Amino acid sequence: MNTARFLAGERLILTLWVGGLWAIGFMVAPALFAQLDDRALAGTLAGVMFELMAWVGLACGSLLLLFNQLRSSRRRLNWRALVLFLMLSIVVAGQFLLSPMIADLRSQGLTESAAFGRLHGIASALYLVNSLLG
Repeated sequence: MNTARFLAGERLILTLWVGGLWAIGFMVAPALFAQLDDRALAGTLAGVMFELMAWVGLACGSLLLLFNQLRSSRRRLNWRALVLFLMLSIVVAGQFLLSPMIADLRSQGLTESAAFGRLHGIASALYLVNSLLG
């Protein structure tokens, strides 16, 4: 296996994932809310992009974890594997636990409720943690 190409591929996958997190979460989503008068539309568009990034994260994170395990066959449990596993866990929690709960409250018209704010705050904090871990 060509190690230089392998490492370059790894870096491209990581850049796609983490660059997407930063671009969507800290540039595009705030711009949507700043530019669109309809907050519901801005939220819908941001939600679509966050969902797309969750699927990108699941794919990229899984590949990176697999590559890490192939490269570090003697030390399966290393710092990189732990960080990738934590990042993947955050994506799974956001996509399959928090997002459906937020969508349910949204469909009920409860976007101004304390529960919606709390869930949105937790999702935002986890997104920030993932962005920083990347």
